[in-house]
Amino acid sequence: MAITDFLPKEYGYVVIIVVFYCFLNLWMGFQVGGARKRYKVPYPTLYAIESENKDAKLFNCVQRGHQNSLEMMPMYFILMILGGMKHPCICTGLGLLYNVSRFFYFKGYATGDPLKRLTIGKYGFLAMLGLAVCTISFAVTLLRG
Repeated sequence: MAITDFLPKEYGYVVIIVVFYCFLNLWMGFQVGGARKRYKVPYPTLYAIESENKDAKLFNCVQRGHQNSLEMMPMYFILMILGGMKHPCICTGLGLLYNVSRFFYFKGYATGDPLKRLTIGKYGFLAMLGLAVCTISFAVTLLRG
């Protein structure tokens, strides 16, 4: 039995969106690396201390934008992968919304004003809710068998 026998052909879009997020995450990591050089925060320091570095808040905001994206990644991936098995097109749209909102979440955070992360970034929470609903729908389908 081939994998294409039980996954809808549109599931390929779900895979593309998940990989797109991997590239977005990699880009955010490079931004943190650049901020380390710019604000003089050496490895392995995770967060700068304001009493030791005048640019600590700016660096910490860049770092936090990426860190939060890493914290959300496992939940996002599992909801995309499972929910997309039953609702590939809906999950693709929601995943794209999540990816775009994550980009703006990071860019807003990186300004040094944490509230700017939510201008467009807040829509990522709506996307996650939609992905959770799709995944629950998949679970109900499995349970009803």
